[in-house]
Amino acid sequence: RFFGRAETYVRFRPSYSDETIDRVLDGIPPGSACADVGAGTGISARLLAQRGMRVIAIEPNAEMRDAAEPDERIQWSDASGEATGLADESVDLVLCAQAFHWFDRSAAIREFARILRPGARLALLWNAKNWDDPFSGAYWRAVSKAGEDPRETNPFDPGVIAAEGLFEEPDYWEGINEQPLDLDGVLGRAHSASYTPRHGEKFETMVHELTEAVRAHADEQGQVAIRYRARLWTAARR
Repeated sequence: RFFGRAETYVRFRPSYSDETIDRVLDGIPPGSACADVGAGTGISARLLAQRGMRVIAIEPNAEMRDAAEPDERIQWSDASGEATGLADESVDLVLCAQAFHWFDRSAAIREFARILRPGARLALLWNAKNWDDPFSGAYWRAVSKAGEDPRETNPFDPGVIAAEGLFEEPDYWEGINEQPLDLDGVLGRAHSASYTPRHGEKFETMVHELTEAVRAHADEQGQVAIRYRARLWTAARR
């Protein structure tokens, strides 16, 4: 689904705030082994590495792995959320940032429980849509009309985390993450999504509506901001 989008993904996908990463790593000491599962081009993996973590980035898409910025602190692996290839009880954190909805959820939860040490942490993180902000709402309306994947839109059920008795009940935290962009950045962000069209009538309509939204909401420098709801669930492995 992301074939041909890796370069755009690198340039235009949002990162995560310091506060969000603080919550992910709360109480986990530097030097701990962390698996970033569904790592894409390494956005979240680099943030973990910058905090002194030993990071194994799990990503099945070769184009995404190849587009990642080299970082000697990150070990890349061609594997999946359901079969990471990591040893039993070998990591202190499993992070899925903007990725868990692509997995077979039950199989992935079992795999995460296998590779996490007892008491270690699972963190499921999304930059979720924020419809309340005027520009952000206009952005998501334009993109959603162009095309969406059900896995992107179905609400996440946190009950799946503890359903099989492998994890404690999850804790939830929510914050705001802002991505400042100009018009080219807004269009690039839209093109980075796996489900948006690359040509045709829906593509042209999306570009027109996004252009009009930027014109309506931009500041004097031509900048707008997509404001996401950073949504984080964490749970300890039993």
